[in-house]
Amino acid sequence: MVAEKNADHSHDSDDKLDVLKSTQTVIHSALEKLGYPEEVYELLKEPIRMMTVKIPIRMDDDSVKIFTGYRAQHNDAVGPTKGGIRFHPNVTEKEVKALSIWMSLKCGIADLPYGGGKGGIVCDPREMSFRELERLSRGYVRAISQIVGPTKDIPAPDVFTNSQIMAWMMDEYSRIDEFNSPGFITGKPIVLGGSHGRETATAKGVTICIREAAKRRGLKLEGARVVVQGFGNAGSFLSKFMHDAGALVIGISDAYGGLYDPKGLDIDYLLDRRDSFGTVTKLFNNTITNKELLELDCDILVPAAIENQITEENAHNIRAGIVVEAANGPTTLEATKILTERGVLLVPDVLASAGGVTVSYFEWVQNNQGYYWTEEEVEEKLEKVMVKAFNNIYETAQTRRVDMRLAAYMVGARKMAEASRFRGWI
Repeated sequence: MVAEKNADHSHDSDDKLDVLKSTQTVIHSALEKLGYPEEVYELLKEPIRMMTVKIPIRMDDDSVKIFTGYRAQHNDAVGPTKGGIRFHPNVTEKEVKALSIWMSLKCGIADLPYGGGKGGIVCDPREMSFRELERLSRGYVRAISQIVGPTKDIPAPDVFTNSQIMAWMMDEYSRIDEFNSPGFITGKPIVLGGSHGRETATAKGVTICIREAAKRRGLKLEGARVVVQGFGNAGSFLSKFMHDAGALVIGISDAYGGLYDPKGLDIDYLLDRRDSFGTVTKLFNNTITNKELLELDCDILVPAAIENQITEENAHNIRAGIVVEAANGPTTLEATKILTERGVLLVPDVLASAGGVTVSYFEWVQNNQGYYWTEEEVEEKLEKVMVKAFNNIYETAQTRRVDMRLAAYMVGARKMAEASRFRGWI
């Protein structure tokens, strides 16, 4: 899915593409701007708890394979930690740490009573059977069961994990706990205590951010030209929401290439044809590269794939007036600077993709009270949270004269810093 990241580059460029380092850099600037002392940064620059586990799994051919899994808990001063579990061959400890910090920031931005967590298993789910995936999911929960739970750390789906995997994990945890614990995990099937609107939540949140950003730029969504890089969960739903709002989705891409039509693509047709991993471009002959897709002439560009897609190499060639990050870390710090100087309105990932964790929080609340909401209630509450977060960050950026990313980090970090201070940690 993802090529080995820049293995042949010098250390210098590796540093620039190091998601943990760049996250720490922005947190440092945000805390400085807020006037916090250095020890606050020392506390927040790494997760307070990082667990590495080995999970032995009996495969279908009767061999035993040992998988490596991680769980990072960034900061639990505000409340339990919360964050997804990804199954991917390129999962690394560094990546899991950075993602857990982003989750903390998202929770702060959406004003949720959580800190950030993140987990991952180094595996390729595309090469595993259904039964092997079930054994791996259960094995992971057994390995981390001491540090997770509805009041400690609440997992959720992420890259290549879904509601079925969450259901197995919840079942395993309930067996260990000898207690039915739907609040242990979110992103579950509706019949097991999942929430309406959870599956489309990230894309809904991004859609709200696009709408608010377009308003600030005096751009009508109807007829606006939109390019979406990535056609997985977030990218595909987002393309559909944009299409339904009357925008022209002129380009989409997946891991194998991109499709472009200046008159607008038939999104419903593409959604019908995509496979379970969100790939559809293999069915077409005249595809373009992901690089060409990012540089298309459009009004709104949405990177919804993987990190480090917009870098200082291509930032000058981006022709969109608004860039909204649906993926984690798709724009490097150098590229953020270039885009901001060029007057592009960049809506950062920690704000744009906070819809997923917000509806996860709604799911946990519903589990805790045993009372479930309709889809309309969920959407109405999500709308309120996202609009408030967007306006808060936009206004912080304007009054402090900083870019939207730094403003988002300032808003996101403040809650953790305050909670840590009140607890007497710093």
